[in-house]
Amino acid sequence: MAIDSNPDWWRDAAVYQIYPRSFADANGDGIGDLPGIVSKVPYLAALGVDAVWLSPFYPSALADGGYDVDDYRDVDPRIGTLAQFDQMVAALHEAGIRVIIDIVPNHSGSGHAWFQEALASPPGSAARARYIFRDGSGPDRSVPPSDWQAAFGGSAWGPVGDGQFYLHMFDPAQPDWNWDNPEVRAEFVDILRFWADRGVDGFRVDVANALAKDLSADPLPSAEEIALVPAGPDHPLYDRDEVHDIYAEWRAVFNSYDPPRAAVAEAWTDDPARRARYAQPDGLGQAFNFDLLWAAFDAAEFRRVIERDLALARASGSSSTWVLSNHDVIRHASRYGLELPAELEDRRALGRGWLLAGGRAPVEDIDSGLRRARAATATIMALPGSVYLYQGEELGLREVADLPDAVRQDPLFRRSPGYDVGRDGARVPLPWTAAGPSFGFGVGSAHLPQPAWFGQVAADVQAGDPESTLNLYRRALAARRSLLTRPDVRSAALEWLDSPPGSLHFRRGPWHCLVNFSAVADLELPSGEVVLWSLGSLGNGRLAPATTAWVVG
Repeated sequence: MAIDSNPDWWRDAAVYQIYPRSFADANGDGIGDLPGIVSKVPYLAALGVDAVWLSPFYPSALADGGYDVDDYRDVDPRIGTLAQFDQMVAALHEAGIRVIIDIVPNHSGSGHAWFQEALASPPGSAARARYIFRDGSGPDRSVPPSDWQAAFGGSAWGPVGDGQFYLHMFDPAQPDWNWDNPEVRAEFVDILRFWADRGVDGFRVDVANALAKDLSADPLPSAEEIALVPAGPDHPLYDRDEVHDIYAEWRAVFNSYDPPRAAVAEAWTDDPARRARYAQPDGLGQAFNFDLLWAAFDAAEFRRVIERDLALARASGSSSTWVLSNHDVIRHASRYGLELPAELEDRRALGRGWLLAGGRAPVEDIDSGLRRARAATATIMALPGSVYLYQGEELGLREVADLPDAVRQDPLFRRSPGYDVGRDGARVPLPWTAAGPSFGFGVGSAHLPQPAWFGQVAADVQAGDPESTLNLYRRALAARRSLLTRPDVRSAALEWLDSPPGSLHFRRGPWHCLVNFSAVADLELPSGEVVLWSLGSLGNGRLAPATTAWVVG
């Protein structure tokens, strides 16, 4: 099945995120690679996804899992070669699966040739002007230009040793680009064309809201002062209006291809209306809706998120994106099973790793978490828009919460020990087989240790179980694809129908989705054919707790 030329494929695509280092290891070195991805193309085709999104595969020192890019036009030799990248794209396209890659434009890696040139050049040089360098303060200029803190902890300013500092809003190995510099703008246009010319169908734009910055104030505002300014036109670092000038230029590049290349923004904004600007047709075209990452398994919360984000999609002329897990947050099979300490009121803390709240680890109800995860997944797959799935969620994988400190790789852990154990628990290599030294990930050990219980949920075990989570995903994706070919579904707006408290009932033309979030089991199904349920059975026409059903009338 070859790729078609539909320019709007991204509007309702099912996209599968691959974290390359942890997907499949073909050469046995413990690190996932491009040939490993090629070996799993039949699996991805059988799963029924429309596209894959690859997290960074570029040369990198791995200070931040590959998001510290040292060369934007190559493949890390531990992961593969450009020739193998081309072979992977061809194999995926032959299977009817499009390819989206991560582009990381806010910062490079500290090993990037331009940053190394900047370090070797004097203050005020053209090489330093590609990044954000500032003089230090104090008599000997040894004090950072401001008290800003990096996202991963510590000062946001790295000393150079000659009285200047460079800005890094994340890890010191991730110096921020200066997007006021025409060379930087031209460089990224060329990078986008490099990959689009190799057949890439779209781009996921990392930290899309942070490129445009205003550091003209002298002195720079303090961290306390910045904290009082909402992200937006008056904030010096995040979600400034000028960022959309950059994406308008990128959109011209994307539209020069036939079909146009797609893009989706990772844009963390407190104001959903501002997030919608990234999804406009003259910009990136789509933006991640992360709201369900913070929502409890609760009917009212889900409905509020769904209504708001569908309205924003209509206003921007885009389609919404539905996400329950990714490489940065706790897997939702664990998140929905957590008994959170009473003092932990901010659910966003869950997105920063398996938080040790007050020194006590949350208690996880494994069975409840998986039931809820299956029901939530079946719910988002029924919504208008595209759905993004994270590798391993189709196996019902939980967070690997008990990794030894010595093996953790995430800078969130390294720079905040005892507070945040980081994101490695969602990045443990996948279990493909019940046996083997790394459960089929490779022929040797994996770069992060896998728990013994992975053997019970391995892909080969689940493939033969009709009620497994893997086969639920396969059924859901197949039914979804079939339903979306029907004009009476595609043309229908989502309509809410009455349902008992603690449940949701919506339809898209003849396609009904009913979700029982509560402990009651008296949700009556409408007449019609039940084409999917998130648990193995429906009892006497009644929907069990933590269960979703699709009915076509």
